[in-house]
Amino acid sequence: MVARVQTVAFQGIEGVPVDVQVMVAPGRVGMQIVGLPDKAVAESRERVQAALHASGLALPAKKVTVNLAPADLPKEGSHFDLAIALGLMAALGAIPADALSAYVVIGELNLDGTIAAVAGALPAAISAHALDRGLICPADSGAEAAWAGAEIDILAPRSLIGLANHFRGTQVLSRPVPAIRAPAANLPDLADIKGQESAKRALEVAAAGNHNLLMVGPPGSGKSMLAARLPSILPPLSPAELLDVSMIHSVAGQLPGGKLSDRRPFRTPHHSATMAAMVGGGLRARPGEASLAHHGVLFLDEFPEFSPQVLDALRQPLETAECVIARANHRVSYPAAFQLVAAMNPCRCGMAGEPGHTCARGPRCAADYQARISGPLLDRIDIRIDVPAVAAADLLRPTPAETSATVAARVAEARHLQEDRFRALGAGRVTSNARCSSALIETIAEPDPGALQLLRDAAEKMRLSARAYHRVLKVARTLADLDACTTVGRIHIAEAISYRIVGERMPAAA
Repeated sequence: MVARVQTVAFQGIEGVPVDVQVMVAPGRVGMQIVGLPDKAVAESRERVQAALHASGLALPAKKVTVNLAPADLPKEGSHFDLAIALGLMAALGAIPADALSAYVVIGELNLDGTIAAVAGALPAAISAHALDRGLICPADSGAEAAWAGAEIDILAPRSLIGLANHFRGTQVLSRPVPAIRAPAANLPDLADIKGQESAKRALEVAAAGNHNLLMVGPPGSGKSMLAARLPSILPPLSPAELLDVSMIHSVAGQLPGGKLSDRRPFRTPHHSATMAAMVGGGLRARPGEASLAHHGVLFLDEFPEFSPQVLDALRQPLETAECVIARANHRVSYPAAFQLVAAMNPCRCGMAGEPGHTCARGPRCAADYQARISGPLLDRIDIRIDVPAVAAADLLRPTPAETSATVAARVAEARHLQEDRFRALGAGRVTSNARCSSALIETIAEPDPGALQLLRDAAEKMRLSARAYHRVLKVARTLADLDACTTVGRIHIAEAISYRIVGERMPAAA
């Protein structure tokens, strides 16, 4: 007799159906797992045998063969343990075989028969729903899986014994309840920053249109403080965005307690991060920082200190909003629609251009430092600003500053205008100006005659690329949305152009 249990293997954030086939037959005593298992799956043999023994089930002195079909699909991870154990219990008659036919099973077994949490419960639940099945998962993963929908039958046992008792009818497992993470208290507020009014304005524009931002200034000018306060003015995740973000974090095993949050991700990798850590990869092709920042912010402090190869690896995700990890026998795609925010010093000593300071190496100090950032990557950054040192007057007698709540209200209103506009144009999947296509931005951001002449003159003088031209239009459209203007005027074009002047000076220095 062959017992069958359905489970999934993860490819990106998608769950691929895997059929676990267990056969107990006469032959050499032992347990063999076939079907391209990795080391974690092969070691499940010992975990399953120990868990069944702890649960009071003795294995017969026969040959046990476990086949993970399709046999040519690599199987990775410890979440196959529970499916293999249940298949073996069904083959031995410990639980009804037909009771498992309506479920997809994931879970890792401890040696005492309890079931440990695994990564990927939410994508597994969505895959089970697509197969018109329920889901059996660990109790610690049940709150996460419950977000897949109220109509999905979810069992979240704590042990093999509890699950066996449920199928025998001696114990009833209740459906887990979706859990939400409590909002963080005492978030950094824009009111904490003294001075830097022009930088705060640029931060508001970047938040309103989801634009990439680069801040250049000496050490201690407040660049990192500004970036840390960007999440406080961003709108919360929509339900669709929440699901997308949670699926990525679920596969990466970064949903503590299975609790979801509507706060946008804010990822701050160290400048020693490798290419695999940034865009994804490794032995099991895990998502990188770019994908973990999906629908959120990827903040790169000390921008030129990152490896040039790592920075240039972000060029394609910035355009396509996805990270494609291609290997000889593996190809995985992770969503990566992130907002890039970067901060850097003007030179290695950090004080180039500051009054009363002269670099010992002269202009080469700034030129060599800024040359670590390639022109194509810089061309993809919409807003570039100088962040000068804070004046003593701002520190001693600071003027009252706007709170994050006040700025967030303006940002939310501008985002609503954009969403309504794109929905009316039949582009409902686009939610911000920075994400719309070049053809669409030319339609919705057509400047008035005076603004068009200014844009034409600036494009010729600054030699803007086609990408830079359209990004100026996108920023100008965002500025008009903040002013609640239907037409892009000369003042909007002028401010949008001013945000590219810093970037134009950097290649000249290099």
